[in-house]
Amino acid sequence: MPVPLIAITTDLIDRNGRETAICTTAYADAVWAGGGQPVLLVPGAGKPRDIAKRFDGFVLTGGDDPVMEPFGVETDSRVTPVNHRRQTFEAALLDAVFEKHAEKPVLGVCLGMQMMVLVRGGGLNQYMPDTHEGHAGHWDADHAITSADEELLASGVVHSRHKQAVVGTGDLAVLAHAEDQTIEAVYHPELPFCVGVQWHPERTADEALGEGLFRRLVKAAKSNGSRES
Repeated sequence: MPVPLIAITTDLIDRNGRETAICTTAYADAVWAGGGQPVLLVPGAGKPRDIAKRFDGFVLTGGDDPVMEPFGVETDSRVTPVNHRRQTFEAALLDAVFEKHAEKPVLGVCLGMQMMVLVRGGGLNQYMPDTHEGHAGHWDADHAITSADEELLASGVVHSRHKQAVVGTGDLAVLAHAEDQTIEAVYHPELPFCVGVQWHPERTADEALGEGLFRRLVKAAKSNGSRES
């Protein structure tokens, strides 16, 4: 098959009064290094179901905090809410991928993992400083994670930057915890490659928990070979 097309979600910011899509280039670099062709998605520029068909794999990137009202919970006033257009688009994209194209591999990073969990019926601790004495160890810091299944994911040291945490995983399964029992990775046990990680693999030095995750995503996309024109 051709080089897999891996769609990467972008954030939206206001730049001099103009809405602008942005993405840290490390995501694209990691996809390219893993053998895929990175393609940046502008939120709302296309129908989620068409996008789910078109691409061979998906990276849901990090960002600000989910707005919780769409998931039946009041949003904590202390959060930094993610752009509404971005959240609406990514929720619809995940619904489309899970509904009709579950064979397409997905890697959710930080916010991306949280959105995966919320869409699949899970929950969120919106402000870790209220519940975790060691919350600072998750904010722009390296820390250890312990895998629940070393054949699926290695234990090791990762780089995180989050002040929220998953507290229920819906129909996803827990794949790794931090030392303070924060859920650090989830997966769908019935799908070929559907993994969410609370850390930032594009900033993690450990190869298996860093660029290796992007390589596994691309490999799954190549094995699937199900792109539709």
